[in-house]
Amino acid sequence: MTHSETNMNNVTANSGLVRLDPEDNVAVATKPLKRGESVEIGGQTVVANTEIPAGHKMAVSGVQAGDSIVKYGQPIGLVTAAIRPGDHVHTHNLADHHLVSDDLSKVNPPQAPERLSRTFEGFCRPDGRVGTRNYVAVVSTVNCSATVCHRVVARFTEERMERWPNVDGVFAVTHTTGCALEYNGLKHQMLGRVLAGYAQHPNVGGCLVVGLGCEQTTGGYLQQHHGIVSLHAPDGTQLTRDGGIPMLTMQTEGGTRQTIAKADALLEHVLDRANQCERETADASHLSLAVECGGSDGYSGLTANPAVGVVSDRIVACGGLSVISETTELYGAEHLLVGRSRSPEVARKLLDRIQWWKEYVGRYGGQIDNNPSVGNKAGGLTTITEKSLGAVSKSGGTALEAVFDYGEKMETRGLVVMDSPGFDPASVTGKVAGGANLVMFTTGRGSCYGCKPTPVIKIATNTNLYDRMREDMDLNAGCILDGRDLQSVGDEFFEFALRVANGQKTCSEMQGFGDHEFVPWTVGPTV
Repeated sequence: MTHSETNMNNVTANSGLVRLDPEDNVAVATKPLKRGESVEIGGQTVVANTEIPAGHKMAVSGVQAGDSIVKYGQPIGLVTAAIRPGDHVHTHNLADHHLVSDDLSKVNPPQAPERLSRTFEGFCRPDGRVGTRNYVAVVSTVNCSATVCHRVVARFTEERMERWPNVDGVFAVTHTTGCALEYNGLKHQMLGRVLAGYAQHPNVGGCLVVGLGCEQTTGGYLQQHHGIVSLHAPDGTQLTRDGGIPMLTMQTEGGTRQTIAKADALLEHVLDRANQCERETADASHLSLAVECGGSDGYSGLTANPAVGVVSDRIVACGGLSVISETTELYGAEHLLVGRSRSPEVARKLLDRIQWWKEYVGRYGGQIDNNPSVGNKAGGLTTITEKSLGAVSKSGGTALEAVFDYGEKMETRGLVVMDSPGFDPASVTGKVAGGANLVMFTTGRGSCYGCKPTPVIKIATNTNLYDRMREDMDLNAGCILDGRDLQSVGDEFFEFALRVANGQKTCSEMQGFGDHEFVPWTVGPTV
């Protein structure tokens, strides 16, 4: 389902129900419905047979056991017990039943959108990429140097940072691994890609790498296998001239205190260099938008996600990139992306990743349908297919150009998929490592996620959430339930995204979030 296919014609102020497609046999409650309450929808009157929470589904026609419940014009699961009009449709009478099709005969990419010409004020980097922020990163190669990295960052207080007005801040990139893994095996490669992606991100104007010295993920490994341009123990003159990434090891420097002192001095030179970069006008084709949803509810696929889909289409029309991930939350809606794929090869790669996930989860006795969380279900989502159909609407309606591995550098334009788990911090970490310089994050339950070095725009799916967590929510998509036009709301969100790219701070930035949200996903044993 794409945002252009969302049918909100049945939404009326205070109606209490919305049916998204004429074929749907359920509607979504836009307010709590009491038992016995009558609701008008599409020219018919439906009486609630029980209390139905806001965001949950109510049957608008009878459905027999074994038949499908249809939402968004798509089947979202099979009925396990007969349902009457007015019944609450949820986990007690609906189960997922999705079969992945290998049929690629319907691959038919849509025409490219009309070119849109926009600009923003960004930080132009030597490799041609453009940042929306200008941070300096302190990257730990292994968990053993994580504390040192955080203590170094703590030295650069807000007062001290006044010396470098063009730098947004210093942050630590630390994690829980880096050793006890197969050298250059899959787990090692995934971690290396993510660390290198952050160290060389367009939003990072300078970087210092700190390791212990005996780990697998040494600075030399990152240099040899992931393209980091390093300068081992450089002085300030070399650093300014050559632009490499200085690397320190605690064992070589003589221990903790000596490493912290050396890092402090080196970071001043890194900051001096980063501070030389100032904002300048850049084409919006340099924007790389990561779309994400977390703490989803029954409104996510009605309001915030399709509104972000409008933004995705606008970014692509500008010649930029939009990336959707969380492969386990594309399962159930993958056929919609397959049909929009640029080629059968692109579609096949997406299907291969879906199959990999089914096998991977199955190894541990699990199923992908276990993805919807307790909060998702409390918010009205029942099956993974239902959740995925709403989630994929964040991708808009343009052609799917490529499918990338986790943390892989995204060197194409247009809409792409990055393989990732359905855990928000790990998903965003991978997309940022791949080069995303903006994040739009929708939430119905109330996520407070933030990410350095990339600003995160958080969008509430409903007005109640927006009002309740105002300090954490940047935008309100709940107005769509009150009759606002989806396209116009999406366009307003696009303009807001451009302002954030220009430097306007998001709610998570104003609260200082992003120092603990680096969560790389890795697959493989700890040995």
